[in-house]
Amino acid sequence: MGRIRAVLLAVVFLAAEMPQLLGSPVTGPAFLWSPQHFGSSHHDNKESVDYRTFSPKDLAKLVLSEGGWSNVVCTREKLNDNMDVAVVFVGRKLQTSDISSIKQPDPSLIDILKLSFTTSNFSMAFPYVAIDDQEMLENSLVKGFGENCGQGLGVNRIAYLDSCSLDGGNKKLEGLHSVHDILASRISGKMDLIVLCSGDSKESDRTPSEGEALSNVVDMLKQSGAKYTILYASRPYRTTQYPAHLAVRFLAESPQGQASANSTCDGVCQIKSSLLEGIFVAIVLLIILISGLCCMIGIDTPSRFETPQES
Repeated sequence: MGRIRAVLLAVVFLAAEMPQLLGSPVTGPAFLWSPQHFGSSHHDNKESVDYRTFSPKDLAKLVLSEGGWSNVVCTREKLNDNMDVAVVFVGRKLQTSDISSIKQPDPSLIDILKLSFTTSNFSMAFPYVAIDDQEMLENSLVKGFGENCGQGLGVNRIAYLDSCSLDGGNKKLEGLHSVHDILASRISGKMDLIVLCSGDSKESDRTPSEGEALSNVVDMLKQSGAKYTILYASRPYRTTQYPAHLAVRFLAESPQGQASANSTCDGVCQIKSSLLEGIFVAIVLLIILISGLCCMIGIDTPSRFETPQES
C-alpha cells in the first residue's frame, strides 16, 4: 500500500513539472523595424510576428529575404535609397518570457521595443530565437548575412562596439558615443552596418541599461537625419530558467485587440501542441488508473469462506 502511494505521489509531481520538462530551451526575441517602409514586396510587413523557432543563421537569412536587408547590405550599389544605416543591437538579458512577464528585468527596454514595433512603418517580430552556445549571436548574424548574400557583404563599413565578439569588422567603436562619429562621417550613397552589443552581465550603477542604450542609439539616428533600419536580437545569459510556454502572443494583436493575420503556427508548432495534449491525457488516465488500484487494494475481503453445512 505504501509503495502504491509513493508511485502516485511521483506521478502527480511529474505531471506538475511536465510543462517545464517539456518546455523549449531558453530563447530570446528579435525585433526588426524601420521608420521608412521597405522590405519584401510580397507582404505588408507591419507588426508581423513569426512564432517559429529560429537559429541565429536562420534569422539572418529571414532578415535578408523577408526583412529586405538583401537590398541594403548585399550589394555595394545602393538599390534602396530609403536606407543609409543598418544597425544590429544585441542584448544580453531579455528572454522570450520576459516580454509578457509582470516582473520585467528592464522596463525601459520593453517600452522602446513595443513603441518601435507598433509605430514604425515596417516592423517584424521573432519571439523565439534559439541560443547558440558555440558562437556569439552578433558573430552568427553577421556571418549569416555574408553567407546568404552570395558574394559577401557589400556595405561600406562594418563598425562594431568593443563589447562585441565579431570577426570581420573594420571599424572598432570605443563606446556608444562613437556611433555619433560614424553617422557624421557616413558617405552619401554608401551603406554602413553598425553592430552594437550590451556589456557584461555585471553592470555598475553608472552603466546604462539596455533600454537606455537602445533609446540613445535611436535618438542619435533620428538627430543625424540618416535613414535607418534596426535589428534587435537578444542572447540572454543562462542564469534563470523560464518556461518557454509563456508566449508573447499579444504581439500579433492590433491595438483594438483583433488578432493579426500574420500570426502563424507551422507544422512543428501543431505537432508539439498535439504531443503535449496526448501526454496530458495519458497522465490523467494514469492517475485515474492508479487511484482505482489503490481503492481496490483497500477493500478488505475474506481470505477463505466457510463451506455450507448440509441440512
